[in-house]
Amino acid sequence: MDFFHGQETLTAIQWVLRAIVGYFFMVMIAKLMGQRSISQLNLLDFSIAVVIGNIIAHPLSDEALGLKGSMITMGALVLLYVSSIFILLKSTFFRKFVLPNPFPLIKNGQFIYKNLTKARISVDYVLSEARKEKIEDLKKISLALWEPDGTISFFISPNYQAVTRNDLNIVTEPFDFPQIVVREGNIEKSVLQQAGKEESWLRSALKTNHHIALEDVLLATIDKTEQLKIFLYK
Repeated sequence: MDFFHGQETLTAIQWVLRAIVGYFFMVMIAKLMGQRSISQLNLLDFSIAVVIGNIIAHPLSDEALGLKGSMITMGALVLLYVSSIFILLKSTFFRKFVLPNPFPLIKNGQFIYKNLTKARISVDYVLSEARKEKIEDLKKISLALWEPDGTISFFISPNYQAVTRNDLNIVTEPFDFPQIVVREGNIEKSVLQQAGKEESWLRSALKTNHHIALEDVLLATIDKTEQLKIFLYK
């Protein structure tokens, strides 16, 4: 455990051991922080990510620094972060500070320039984000909001929206999400049980209806009508 403490020099093996310990500790820290800090970075998430990254980087690049102090500091920061998340859920004032209300950048096809300045973004950035949403004409935008996580939400004017089945009073089947029953040649037994089917039924369906063996299946899904969709390795 000498690599764990600060030393004048470290061997190559000790550097590798530090990297391994630091890596798994960071994975554990990320798990404790939860998926919200990964999927979106608001003010609180960004701050903690920058600080934690800086803390763990030093002992992984400086042999004179030990891992113990950094890990204790990171643990304390994560505890503060998790506590702040709970406060965020309870305190309206703190929530508004960390997650301010979105404000409009475009309204009825017109830019609100002062809000562009407030968001510290340019017109070109808005145009880029609009292209990603397949919006070629900004006049079609009824409202564009600058969100707390730094993204833009676009709302197209109803005059330019496509006609839906509901508009035409066409009755459709409820949404059905196919479930994976075979993944890389392995049967997902829990999914098969939820569908009310046995493993023998699946093997028989593959062999009789599709003339393939289970080992040849890369991916297979089943829907509510018990129809299989199969993707082969070849």
